[in-house]
Amino acid sequence: MTTYNAPLKDMQFVLNDVLQLSKYSNLPSFSEASEDVIEAILEEGAKMTSNVLHPINLSGDQEGCTRHEDGSVTTPKGFKEAYEIYKQGGWQGLSFDPEYGGQGLPYVLAVAVSEMVSASNMAFGMYGGLARGAADAIHAHGTDEQKQTYLPNMISGEWGGTMNLTEPHCGTDLGLLRTKAVPNGDGSYKISGTKIFISAGEHDLTDNIIHLVLARIEGAPDGVKGISLFIVPKFILNEDGSNGDRNGVTCGSIEEKMGIHGNATCVLNYDDATGYLLGEENKGLRAMFTMMNEARLGVGMQGMAISEVAYQNGAAYAKDRLQGRALTGPAEPEKPADPIIVHPDVRRMLMDQRAFTEGARAWMYWSALYGDLHKHSEDEATRQKADDYMGLMTPILKSYLTEKGYWHATNAQQILGGHGYIAEWGMEQFVRDARIAMIYEGANGIQALDLVGRKLMKDGGRAWQTYFAEIDQFISDNQGNDELKPFLDGLEKAKTQTLEGTQWFGANAMTNFNNAGASSMDYLSLFALTCLAYSWAMMAKVAIEKKDSGDDFYKNKLITGRYFVERVLPETGMHLEKIKTGADAMMALPEEAF
Repeated sequence: MTTYNAPLKDMQFVLNDVLQLSKYSNLPSFSEASEDVIEAILEEGAKMTSNVLHPINLSGDQEGCTRHEDGSVTTPKGFKEAYEIYKQGGWQGLSFDPEYGGQGLPYVLAVAVSEMVSASNMAFGMYGGLARGAADAIHAHGTDEQKQTYLPNMISGEWGGTMNLTEPHCGTDLGLLRTKAVPNGDGSYKISGTKIFISAGEHDLTDNIIHLVLARIEGAPDGVKGISLFIVPKFILNEDGSNGDRNGVTCGSIEEKMGIHGNATCVLNYDDATGYLLGEENKGLRAMFTMMNEARLGVGMQGMAISEVAYQNGAAYAKDRLQGRALTGPAEPEKPADPIIVHPDVRRMLMDQRAFTEGARAWMYWSALYGDLHKHSEDEATRQKADDYMGLMTPILKSYLTEKGYWHATNAQQILGGHGYIAEWGMEQFVRDARIAMIYEGANGIQALDLVGRKLMKDGGRAWQTYFAEIDQFISDNQGNDELKPFLDGLEKAKTQTLEGTQWFGANAMTNFNNAGASSMDYLSLFALTCLAYSWAMMAKVAIEKKDSGDDFYKNKLITGRYFVERVLPETGMHLEKIKTGADAMMALPEEAF
């Protein structure tokens, strides 16, 4: 019973007015991305996601995927037909290298389309998302022959792809993995082992699936230093590139999950499967991280996308559901009751969602733009800055956007009351689907440790120092803009508090590592709120310039931004105070007392 309509106006506002993509028309991927082209692509993406993908979201959840006795898997009714539309539309290769069949458009535009896909049908979107990530890893680390062999069909959507890391006995600690690779003497390897939690591991949407598998070559060092990455196709290819014999990889079972039922999350058994080394021997994690970092940004985007679709349906219900009277007197006296959107607490939940989602969209697209600049800019300093920013932002985006995406999905469910708890209304599916995003591609607590343990002090703290300097410059450049002042003041305070938190880590984390662990999630949230404040300040600046155009979009943008500054941004103070308590109280209780 849910609906989804892509927020095209807001997407175009961020891409064209805030980020001003036209400024980058001198770069290869942007030369064809005029405002007209962007508008046309977004509109077509909106039609596909609203009319094709979202109508099979609820049914796909209810039906799930089916494993057959021969190990094959059938996706839910309608998925195969929808995938054919997705494939024929060229959506899989939107921003990929034209040399291998991609359209070569900006990555930031592909992220906007991915938002629509995830919001409309998160489980469906994972099939193409995993294949794109695998293709990126092959593009970055494969030989010329491997690229020519695999990429055209993966980018056209003819073939799928996966990433295989987790095993029954090890998740985050990949140094414990047992999957082994035995050289065949002809350059190939025999891969044996079991992988679990493999999204899109087996399905009927594509003719072949290209698995990227972490394994340890016989005799390799223990731990992560001995891990290599292998290309293991579902079907071994003939000399002419066509599918040949079935490889030794089978789906042992489909995981029984809380959500994303429409995606086949598989246990994959490798029994002397033929694999081919991708990248350098014993350097598999470096190659896999090419895929994982993009996947983490994609997961953060999933959190934002679920928040968007949940907000849309929560707001629609709130405007329609009659219950009680407004506290200030009947808003619609001719009706037996007022719509619940008149109640401040319902407004609170809706405004929390809206302020988060609109700010997160600008932040995500801003980050994706830097991904484009890192790849395409001819200026070395710009590429360095972009690389720094992507490394810094990836754990923050992944963790914070998924935490809040889940929380806001539950708030949207709350707005529907009892109906939100009933499956046919669709809201409880959003909650179940959103929950996994906090776990996979590196649990959020691990992301926080990555931020404070690795990213903060990398290159002497160059990334965050550059980012804070950019914020300071923005504030300085816009002094005297009275209408923008509340946004600038909020941003400056948040940045100052984040700097104080950063300095606290510098003074306390090395003397007691538990201090870093105990305060890492609060620090990540503090930093994220500063990023959102910067995004809102940039949006507010543009909205102020356009607010007298007669389009209420800009006035509403400023109202939502004001809500963020007044009602959400003060959370920075709470997180800072919690950071400074350190680990003492958290670690004091004896283990046996738990």
